[in-house]
Amino acid sequence: MERQNLPNATTALVLGILSIVTCLCYGVIGLPLGIIAVVLGNKALKEYQEAPENFKGEGNAKAGKITGIIGIILNTLYLLAILWLLNKLGWDALQDPELMQQRANEIFGQ
Repeated sequence: MERQNLPNATTALVLGILSIVTCLCYGVIGLPLGIIAVVLGNKALKEYQEAPENFKGEGNAKAGKITGIIGIILNTLYLLAILWLLNKLGWDALQDPELMQQRANEIFGQ
């Protein structure tokens, strides 16, 4: 019997890569993509472990899971950095460009 490609392994890999690429979109796009990549990668690896003689493409599932985890970490860090910056600048500074410039100069020491 011919070995089939592992279901969702390539999808997990593509979503994991996209989660890394979109990490600069305020974490809104990349974070869910990373989570889905990890879930699909885990599902594919479990399927492979049940019957390794029936499937090929285990590497894509592993890579999808790893890139998904990296994407989750990067998106979370970026989201936390944005929230920290908004907290330091203050919500009122978002409406007033001069106040924002003044507070940014205070934060970054210029």
